[in-house]
Amino acid sequence: MSTIFNEALYRPIFNFLVFIYNLIPGSDFGLAIIVLTLLVRLIFMPLSVKALRSQKLMARLQPKIKELQMKYKDDKAAQAQAVMALYKENKVNPASGCLPLIIQLPVLFALYRAFANGFKPESLGLLYGFIKNPDTINSISFGFFDLSKNSPALAVISGAFQFFHSKLSFAKQGQTADSGSKEALKDSFGMGAMNKQMLYFFPIMIIIIGWKLPAGLVLYWAVTTLFSMFEQLYINKKFPNLPS
Repeated sequence: MSTIFNEALYRPIFNFLVFIYNLIPGSDFGLAIIVLTLLVRLIFMPLSVKALRSQKLMARLQPKIKELQMKYKDDKAAQAQAVMALYKENKVNPASGCLPLIIQLPVLFALYRAFANGFKPESLGLLYGFIKNPDTINSISFGFFDLSKNSPALAVISGAFQFFHSKLSFAKQGQTADSGSKEALKDSFGMGAMNKQMLYFFPIMIIIIGWKLPAGLVLYWAVTTLFSMFEQLYINKKFPNLPS
């Protein structure tokens, strides 16, 4: 399984990363990370948009789902049938929000590994014959930023991006409900105290973890989080009023 992952995902992605590194004037590995991250996210954007749209549809259906759960609370079989009928009526697939994310995970792992191993000389032995071997990867990005060492400042920036992304997502979830159905959405999507705690907890964890990681990995996380924010804004604008 490890061999399949390496040859099908990790090695091609690592080769593409070095290819970009060779093309960029000055051979800036930080810019190569940014370019590759954006390209991969753009490729997967249709899947991500589909997942976000599915989440919005599910949010709009939560009040009705809760009504059905209360109506058939003593008959689980009837409850399941009624909920599935509601999904079918509104053309919603409960799994459609998770499947695109699951498909992306192996690629994200391969990206993470490529950025982590990029500075190791032995990694260059994985290059294909048609990819120019740079002999060494320069870890200095933008003329002063060492990607091979930890960067507390970048960790804080990454955590800030995560905070704003989470806040944007939670705020939009709250807007999908009217005043009579917000309580149902709180039960389903954690719009209560737990969600507020996660709003701060997750960014803090990103900062703590990123504080010790090589800056190249934290840069990747910051870029992909920033891209996710723009994806969220795009889906909110493109589908402002999904059917309830």
